[in-house]
Amino acid sequence: MTACIGKGAFAAMTVFLLALGLSGCAYFFGTNAPLDVLRYGPDDGGRRPHLIVFLRGRGGSHRSFEKEGFVSAVRGRGLPFDMVAPNAHVGYYVGESLVARLKTDVIDPAKAQGYRRIWLVGASMGGMGALWYMRLHPEDIDGVYVIAPFLGDPEINDEIAGAGGVRSWSPGDYDPSEDWQRLLWDWLKSDAGNPEGRMPLYLGYGQEDRFVKAHRLLAEILPPQRVYAVDGGHDPETMRRLWLRFLDDGRLR
Repeated sequence: MTACIGKGAFAAMTVFLLALGLSGCAYFFGTNAPLDVLRYGPDDGGRRPHLIVFLRGRGGSHRSFEKEGFVSAVRGRGLPFDMVAPNAHVGYYVGESLVARLKTDVIDPAKAQGYRRIWLVGASMGGMGALWYMRLHPEDIDGVYVIAPFLGDPEINDEIAGAGGVRSWSPGDYDPSEDWQRLLWDWLKSDAGNPEGRMPLYLGYGQEDRFVKAHRLLAEILPPQRVYAVDGGHDPETMRRLWLRFLDDGRLR
């Protein structure tokens, strides 16, 4: 499978497809340059001072954030944020173009337009994408909220748990251009787990999510006030409740 999607640390969909029990290169999605982007601003055509960038999951749509009430929840609370939802589907992960397209088509134009704070909010696969963007371009982002993120296959999560958690785990010798999972967790250990660091990372997950082991590993190295856990699985309703919890906690005020 690696041969048909290319090499590199961000060929993450290799493992993602394996985790879902798929094989081969049957999943192909055409990609656009620039990205297709849905925009949610004031009705009068003006612009609010800050921006939220929503990153979709594998099985959903960039329209899901409006459908599931993410957009109306921000508007209903009067938060000073415009919102955008690029159609960053699985094809951009397979083609390793997600970060470049986000930066060129969404983030850099937003900065040029004068948005003062930019937050990434990623659900499931989009959570992984948000983390990867922040790893490569932390200077662009003021905060990241990952909701039920995909963080690697069961083997790497079992290895980290067996070592006693992220802080006591060692990634060992690895090729960062090939092993994206060790690279991701090594970075999370160094940055997210560093109490002196300024990484503004927040995590939300359902207690019955199929990726909950990974979520709990990440939660252990984050400040408790940056973690939200609710009853529920890997589904839109649980993710919506996690978004409302985050908003009601005043993190965007």
